[in-house]
Amino acid sequence: MQCFSWAWYRTDNVELELPSGRCLAALHLLQLGYLYRCLRVLRAGWRACRVETAQERDYAVFLSHDISMLRLFETFLEGTPQLTLVLSIVLHTNKLEPFQGLGIFTASLCVAWSLLDYHQSLRCFLLDKHELGPLSSTIYFLWNFLLICPRVLAVALFATLFPCYVGLHFLGIWAAMLLWVWLQGTDFMECPRWEWFYRATVAVILYFCWFNVSKGQTRQRSTIYHGFILVDSVLLAGSWLWHNAPLHERSFLLPVLLAALVCFVLGLLLRIAYYKWFHPTLQVQCQASYDEVDTAEGLAGFRAGPVPAPVNRRMYQLSQNHFLVSLQAG
Repeated sequence: MQCFSWAWYRTDNVELELPSGRCLAALHLLQLGYLYRCLRVLRAGWRACRVETAQERDYAVFLSHDISMLRLFETFLEGTPQLTLVLSIVLHTNKLEPFQGLGIFTASLCVAWSLLDYHQSLRCFLLDKHELGPLSSTIYFLWNFLLICPRVLAVALFATLFPCYVGLHFLGIWAAMLLWVWLQGTDFMECPRWEWFYRATVAVILYFCWFNVSKGQTRQRSTIYHGFILVDSVLLAGSWLWHNAPLHERSFLLPVLLAALVCFVLGLLLRIAYYKWFHPTLQVQCQASYDEVDTAEGLAGFRAGPVPAPVNRRMYQLSQNHFLVSLQAG
């Protein structure tokens, strides 16, 4: 994640006050690159409060959008694997301390919260839009939470049974997702080498949850993805049940697995309900149903309206790709 953050810095097309290349490399080597950007946001926000100029305020917003994206990457490159590891240790030892349960629950909430924060950050660039209200935000958070938790539980169960093979499982699914991302033709980074690094990062996210990487209708792609993840998770949990029957001391896990399946189905239903009734749409009449895009492609000069400077090019394109056809139709 720190390596990707460094590439994010060095390929941005906006003039930023960055340290020298060696200092920046040292910060990321010491795992301080993300913290450095957070401190810069606090500094820019403080200066904006004192000076009260549009330039300082826009600069702070520019950095905050980058942090939202980097926080999402950090969550799935570091936080979610750590959550899976802790849960597998608890399942292996069959002991759960209160602070461990609280930590697992809060970590799961943080994963879903990072997705909601990223979604809200994208919508800041849509000038002609309805705001994401409390009810829409709650439903968006819930369906992500209900879909991620069963996936993490299935991987953790498989890790307790086959700790040597969970790595092979991850590499296999990651390679399939990487191929899928490549076939969709992403164009996020300016350097082709870092573009592959971005695709590899997205493939890690897809191992745990849905992440859209191309514009246009996503109903078929989303259906294929969730069906694939459901089958894979059922196979992981089923292999654990097969090798642990009868369950003996872990008989409580059977209703937990059934509850996880119910949560997954409920999460899918909430996702459908969100995009059908609660997803804020543009004020123009849309001709088709689209999902939010999570990657950047060229806009061919299209703009929805004036964009404050300095503009975060990547995050602006992320928000506009999805609504390009809708605005042209309107």
